[in-house]
Amino acid sequence: MQKILLIDDDRELTSLISQFLAQNGFLVEVLNDGRQAAEHVFKIQPDLIILDLMLPGTDGLSICREIRPHFSGAIIMLTALVDDIDEVTGLEVGADDYLCKPLKPRVLLAHIRAQLRRQSSLQEQHKDLRVVCDGSLQLDWRNRTVSYLNEEVILSSAEFELLWVLAQSAGSIISRDSLHRKIFNLEYDAMDRSIDLRISRLRKKLGDDPKQPQVIKTIRNKGYLIAD
Repeated sequence: MQKILLIDDDRELTSLISQFLAQNGFLVEVLNDGRQAAEHVFKIQPDLIILDLMLPGTDGLSICREIRPHFSGAIIMLTALVDDIDEVTGLEVGADDYLCKPLKPRVLLAHIRAQLRRQSSLQEQHKDLRVVCDGSLQLDWRNRTVSYLNEEVILSSAEFELLWVLAQSAGSIISRDSLHRKIFNLEYDAMDRSIDLRISRLRKKLGDDPKQPQVIKTIRNKGYLIAD
């Protein structure tokens, strides 16, 4: 059974969600505050974390930032606030997905299954090393490391996976729809900015000028292309 760690201070919600997920074949553990969250994550090593943004003790963003360098599983962040800044910040600190409350259990279940399929698909890839951009950009899948112009680039798990998908099709245009399906295993919503936000962060970390990018290029009305 795949293990899910649910971190939320709403006890009524966590009881409802944990029962629903258990009925759908998951092993669920619940924490109702953020004080021991990071320690618990490292102890039980869940397959996926559902993490509330607002928590007593330590907030969800701080927890995500702390565990992301050491946790390769998926993180779905929850918030009761409808705010682009929260979404952007959550993705920047390493969240893989983002849902607003009130939650619909079946929608949450669909996102959980999509994230777990994505993790499984990525783990099944056999190519360990990808070199693109005339050899200046190197990605090591086995160690999940990236170097550009012989300098190490520190990426979140989500950023690495997007860059890997682009590198696999180096020299070819990949549409936002295709990228979204490969990364999230979900239908693409034209209003969803997740891919664009991650592309922007990747360019920043690679030192790639967004106005005249040399590594990840935007092909207008078509998608993105990484130089071969």
